[in-house]
Amino acid sequence: QVQLVESGGGLVQAGGSLRLSCAASSSSFRINAMGWYRQAPAKQRELVAITTSGGSTNYADSVKGRFTISRDNAKNTVYLQMNSLKPEDTAVYYCNAETTTPWGARRDYWGQGTQVTVSS
Repeated sequence: QVQLVESGGGLVQAGGSLRLSCAASSSSFRINAMGWYRQAPAKQRELVAITTSGGSTNYADSVKGRFTISRDNAKNTVYLQMNSLKPEDTAVYYCNAETTTPWGARRDYWGQGTQVTVSS
């Protein structure tokens, strides 16, 4: 089993910054990619940024140049630094971990979500 604990959401004015953190705890699952998704009211959940265990990253076009994803493999923690925030970034942000079980199955896990609200 894998548990993901998120922190760092909140209310910020447009142009401000926030940093999200997500710590993964796992007894025996190998954690592969970790990423952040978000879901705004009445919208589908969308990928924000993702990073592999090897350090490759990928971003949604809407956040390129403003958000930075990073990862501490020793701590199984992923971060999302969000700068130049816009009201349209308002959403619940979810951490995701893609894992491999000891018997070779692939499993996805999600955090509980953290609210990010950007006021204009």
